[in-house]
Amino acid sequence: MSHQKIQQNTYRLGIDLGGTKTEVVVLDQQNSAVFSKRVPTPMDDYDAILALLSSLVAEAEKAVGQKLTVGIGTPGAISPRSGLLRNSNTICMNGRAFKGDFEKILQRNVHIQNDANCFALSEAIHGAGQNHSVVFGIIIGTGTGAGLVVNGQLINGPHAITGEWGHNPLPWHTQQDGNLSCYCGKQACIETFLSGQGLAANFFSAYGVALSSEQIVTQSRLGDNDCLNAMDVYFDQMARALAHVINMIDPDVIVLGGGMSNIREIYQQLPNRLADYVFSDYVETPILAATHGDASGVLGAALLSAN
Repeated sequence: MSHQKIQQNTYRLGIDLGGTKTEVVVLDQQNSAVFSKRVPTPMDDYDAILALLSSLVAEAEKAVGQKLTVGIGTPGAISPRSGLLRNSNTICMNGRAFKGDFEKILQRNVHIQNDANCFALSEAIHGAGQNHSVVFGIIIGTGTGAGLVVNGQLINGPHAITGEWGHNPLPWHTQQDGNLSCYCGKQACIETFLSGQGLAANFFSAYGVALSSEQIVTQSRLGDNDCLNAMDVYFDQMARALAHVINMIDPDVIVLGGGMSNIREIYQQLPNRLADYVFSDYVETPILAATHGDASGVLGAALLSAN
């Protein structure tokens, strides 16, 4: 297959392929958005996803009047061994030669990375982590994921799993934490505690009341004792999970994104709690909210061709 060569140093296109929505952006040389669009993802139809992506690329290229480099962020990652997508919560894409199939349609190379990697890259290059050498970027939402950027370069690893922090067991696990099963087939993964669904599930397990993570946070602010206790446990679990990262990588900064990162108390609670678990006589690692919010993923995807 022959791929078209794309003119360098011009616009770059990024796509954030999510489970429920797909977003496209075109950045100019100053990393300013000159085109953007967000549409629902046809999550159960692989061919429809390919058709949607193709149409979004065509629309973006028509808007700017040139062929573009294309970067895509998606849940899951391409296996370096098989070339097939794996671990995506858009189930119809797992086991598919997504990169090859889309390149065949576009007749050019396509850059694909895990969505958390795209998030970390965006925040490291022109977000909350800029001016820091080692940036660990974490998405905490319906699931958890992370990416590592060192000196502006995304670290992928030989298995393409660098930053899969959410599928390690919660450190210093106690009986109070519970032991919920994870979709990956194991138990007590960090994701089962820190994700929005994890907070809700653990609250139900402890108190027998079905509340969403948003309701738990809101009612804790209103003084509900059970919700206050649940959030106290949550902050301690997050401190343990992030201390594990600091003990292994010692990043210059940790940047949080995803819906759970909007809980403002995280940034008040964590600095004092980290010292209980980090293997150091002091802890000064900044824990920062993402600069670009839920747009970081698509912005990072557009940067993949330069990384």
